[in-house]
Amino acid sequence: MLAAAFAPLSLVSFPETEAVVATEPPTPRVRRARIVAAGDLMQHMPQVSAARRSDGRYDYRESFRHVARYFREADLAIVNLETTLSDEGPYSGYPCFRSPSAVADAMRDMNIDLALMANNHCCDRGARGIVSTADILDSRGIARTGVYRDSLDYASNNVAYLERGGIAFAVVNYTYGTNGIPVPRGTIVNLLDTVAMARDLASIDRRRADCVIAAVHWGNEYERRPNAEQRAVAAFLKRYGVDLIIGSHPHVAQPFETESDGCVTLYSLGNFVSNQRKRYCDGGLVAVIDVTLAPDGELSYSTDIVPVWVMCPDYAILPPEVCDTLRMSADSRRAYERFMSDTRELLGI
Repeated sequence: MLAAAFAPLSLVSFPETEAVVATEPPTPRVRRARIVAAGDLMQHMPQVSAARRSDGRYDYRESFRHVARYFREADLAIVNLETTLSDEGPYSGYPCFRSPSAVADAMRDMNIDLALMANNHCCDRGARGIVSTADILDSRGIARTGVYRDSLDYASNNVAYLERGGIAFAVVNYTYGTNGIPVPRGTIVNLLDTVAMARDLASIDRRRADCVIAAVHWGNEYERRPNAEQRAVAAFLKRYGVDLIIGSHPHVAQPFETESDGCVTLYSLGNFVSNQRKRYCDGGLVAVIDVTLAPDGELSYSTDIVPVWVMCPDYAILPPEVCDTLRMSADSRRAYERFMSDTRELLGI
């Protein structure tokens, strides 16, 4: 009877608990990016004429066809744009450059990411030239730095932040001058002023920049060795945290240096393309720099230099693997071989 006084117990189910499994934190990965940088992209009038087609359009793809792959394979492709751009003529060459906007189309076709604008020809066409060049580059999706329409443009683009391959780059750009042409009122050109440069470099957000690049228009034209001023500016930039220096202006190649701390200084890449045909000026260097960022934040660089020579009448930019097998006139072959011999001697390669 006692047992019957109790109702039967109901079974209560409890949710199963998942076993806690210890997981390893993800292993920090090594990150890599390839920078490809070229020298002075110029546009003398014979180049403009060579690019003009029968229907009046301009097409520069033939000029860049043989070298485009280097830039298309890069994570960050950079060129010094030493001319102003316009959607309409009249076009002009030296001493005041004004070139067709089709130049930017060719740059976009070969995947140029960043145009360096601070050079001695950036004010050739006044404020109108600065604005039109900036507008044309912006419309093609090509980043730019060094020259600005106004203070708002300067605030947005003075430091060009770009991330490639998981590595964050910050790029600044300066020129020694503007050929005596006053900087148009309201526009801004970054000049080689150590006070301004120190301020710019101090302003870089290091949370957005693993590697700092300074592109500098400096030195003396046609001198094949860096001068004391270039070396002093390079030392200054390194003291303020610059990792990679890309030089332009001399229109001839100059040697490059890699410091024990990894900093690379390319004193001058020479002419990427131009109508300068005299010895040492009829070609230049394309720098291929592989950047590695270790998990501890340390950067390392591997630099390869590709000499490029310009062949007329198409102003085709030719790397050695093309030049060595391409049919050309005896005069062109002699000029190319002289350029290569001079370049190998200069660089010790």
